[in-house]
Amino acid sequence: MQKAEKQTASLDENLQEEQAAEKTQHDIALLEAALYVAGRPLDLNELCSILKTRSKNKTRKLAKKLVQAYECRETALEILELKDERYVLQLKAEFTPLVKKLVNRPLLSTGPLKTLSYIAYRQPVSQKRVVDVRGHHSYGHIKMLKEMGLVAGERSGRSMTLKTTEYFADYFGLSHDVFSMKKELKHVFEDFSKQEKPEA
Repeated sequence: MQKAEKQTASLDENLQEEQAAEKTQHDIALLEAALYVAGRPLDLNELCSILKTRSKNKTRKLAKKLVQAYECRETALEILELKDERYVLQLKAEFTPLVKKLVNRPLLSTGPLKTLSYIAYRQPVSQKRVVDVRGHHSYGHIKMLKEMGLVAGERSGRSMTLKTTEYFADYFGLSHDVFSMKKELKHVFEDFSKQEKPEA
């Protein structure tokens, strides 16, 4: 009788272990799906809400397992852990220039992109200064850039000071440190100026 009970208990344990392993795999796949659909870095709070759990510790462990799984794969994609415990699924840098031409459309057209570049390179910069340099049409650009989460405005007295967001840095693969970012942008601008065509 005891032998039968032991066998039943052992079967129950095995079944529970299998179910737990399946649940873990499902949760990891869910995190991967969330990062793929978002197309931007997600923080632990956002990942917790996807898994319907309050446990940051559990979510952190699963995210790290996903990062490790991608490190073992020889694919063009990678999952990185960024500053402030944010995770992003992205194309590895060496593949970007090879497939760039397949992207349907650029994130921004030339005008807003130039306004964004000016803000990024001169930040923190007053909105008045941006408008003086880029023209009155840049009011529309600034509104659009704020809505896209690339630029943030901060009131100081009667004027508005503009700077780029963390999402901007992540999207364009730049440093979060403003001084380092400006050095990186300088190189980007130099490369572009060599091949820049006149604006239509």
